Amino acid sequence: MDRRLLALLLAGFFLAAAPGAPGAPAAVRITDDTGDIIRLDAPAMRIVTLYAAFSDILAGMDLADRIVGRTKTDDAVSPNIPSVGTHMRPSMELVLGLKPDLVLQMGGRAEAAQSVADLRRNGVPTAFFRIRTFADLFSVIRRVGALTDAAGNADALILSLQARLDALHGTLDAAGPVRPTVFFEVRYPNLLGAGPDSMVTDIIRAAGGRNILAQENSSRTGRIVRLSEEELLRLNPDAYCVQQGPMNKNPVPLAERPHFTTLRAVVSKRILTVDEHLFSRPGPLAVDAAETLAKFLHPGLFPLTQEYPAP
Repeated sequence: MDRRLLALLLAGFFLAAAPGAPGAPAAVRITDDTGDIIRLDAPAMRIVTLYAAFSDILAGMDLADRIVGRTKTDDAVSPNIPSVGTHMRPSMELVLGLKPDLVLQMGGRAEAAQSVADLRRNGVPTAFFRIRTFADLFSVIRRVGALTDAAGNADALILSLQARLDALHGTLDAAGPVRPTVFFEVRYPNLLGAGPDSMVTDIIRAAGGRNILAQENSSRTGRIVRLSEEELLRLNPDAYCVQQGPMNKNPVPLAERPHFTTLRAVVSKRILTVDEHLFSRPGPLAVDAAETLAKFLHPGLFPLTQEYPAP
C-alpha cells in the first residue's frame, strides 16, 4: 500500500487517486474540519493562505514557493508575495486574480466561514481547518501534505515537531507533579485571556503548566475569555504571560496596574512578555512557544539555556 495513503488512513482521512492516463497528476481528496470533501484534479501548486499559520506550515514543508497570495499581516513569507487583504475579509477580486488551485482558511469567527462560502461559490477549492491542539496541528499538516502531494515532507515536519515535544516532556518529567497555574493575557485593558479551547492551553500544558482558565471545575469555554480584574485576582495565577502584538500592542507593565500589584505572579515576578505571533498563531512555531514557556516556568530544568531567573 502507498505510504502516503497509509498515513492518511491512519489519521482518519481519505486520499484517492483518480483514474487517468499513465503519468498524469493524481487527483486528491481530503475532508476538512467542516466535514466537507475537498477535491483537486491535481496536487495544489498555486496556494493562497488566508492565515499565516498555513504559510508557516508550507514553509516547514519546503513548499513556500507554492504560495501565490497571503494576508497583509502575514510575515511568514516574502513581502513580495501579493496581499489579498485580511484573514476575515479577503478581497475576492484579488484572490480570483491570482488563479489559485487551493485556498487555505482558518476557523474562527463567522467572517472566516463566510469567505470560504464565497470562494467556493466562485469555483475555488477552499479548505477550512481549526487548530486548537498539537494533535489538530499534525492532522492539518498531514492533510496539507495530501493536497500538495508532499506526504513525505509533511511526515518529516511532524516527526521533527513531535521529537521536540517528546524531548520537552522528558525534561519536564523531572519536575514531578508541579504544574504552576498560568494566566495568558490576550488583551488589556478590557481584559481578555486565552480560554480552554485555544492552542495556548495546549502550549501551556506542553510547557509544564496549567491554564488557569481551563481548570477542570470551570464552566468557561471558548478560545478567548472575557473576565474582570476582580475575577483575575480571585484566580490568582502562579505565573502571568502577556502577549504583545496586534491584539495587545503596548501592554502596560503589570507593576504599573494598581489592581494587579497583589497578584501572586506579580509579587514573585513570574511575568513573561511573549510575541503574539509565536503563541497565538497555531502553527509549527507553537512548539517554539512551548519550549520558551517551559524554560520560564521551570528554569531549574534548563541550566544550560537558562533565560529566566528562578522564582
